[in-house]
Amino acid sequence: MAIELVREFFSQRGIADRIQEFDVSSATVDLAAQALGCEPCRIAKTLSFLVDGRAILVVAAGDARIDNPKFKAQFGAKAKMLSPAQTETLVGHAVGGVCPFAVKEGVPVYLDESLKRFETVFPACGSSNSAIELTIPELEEYSGFVAWVDVCKNWRD
Repeated sequence: MAIELVREFFSQRGIADRIQEFDVSSATVDLAAQALGCEPCRIAKTLSFLVDGRAILVVAAGDARIDNPKFKAQFGAKAKMLSPAQTETLVGHAVGGVCPFAVKEGVPVYLDESLKRFETVFPACGSSNSAIELTIPELEEYSGFVAWVDVCKNWRD
């Protein structure tokens, strides 16, 4: 199970005890916010796309939406989300638990600017009922991100 891979990933970094598991689903932004008792915007959703025949991940704030022109300008391709089967095969996590940790080798992670307005955010941990609270510097470190990008809309005041 993917959560076990993520648990091992964080265990090697000494923070596996910070993973939260819920009795309820946290598979969507709204469900995760309810489970955590936080604002939906602080959920760090991990979106999976197919670009040039390979999977990429974009981690964005819960209230942000992909801006197609910005995405195309950044990645040179239309924003095409992976199917649930492709996501599990190419990334290593099932939809609802996709996160930027313990992903398959060669899957680049990008962090969207929409996250920078928070001190801490809550990404999933490989299952549809888990999360971890991380500071932005921790998210940078543990995600092994390639770059910060600006590919979202609807989150600025």
